[in-house]
Amino acid sequence: MAKSLTDAERGNALAELAAWQLESGGKAIVRTYRFPGFRAAFGFMTEAAIEAEKLDHHPEWSNVYREVKVRLTTHDAGGLTALDIELARRMEAIAAGRLAA
Repeated sequence: MAKSLTDAERGNALAELAAWQLESGGKAIVRTYRFPGFRAAFGFMTEAAIEAEKLDHHPEWSNVYREVKVRLTTHDAGGLTALDIELARRMEAIAAGRLAA
């Protein structure tokens, strides 16, 4: 089972992931992506799903037209783990070329 991050580890990770916010209670990180349109949003979700499968770690997310809301937490660990941070990093890399200006 994955181990929950310490406060220091969480702080260091979030310094690198500036667009992500720590959810109240510190057990998850959240981010809303806004893309130019539905095709870009759905393409992002498709690529992110492949990365999530590779990590065997899956996001809580929703999509409405050009917006994708993501929440990352590790339920088995009861909070934020290195898996969440790694998936967030991969999502950032995927989104980089798709985001609306």
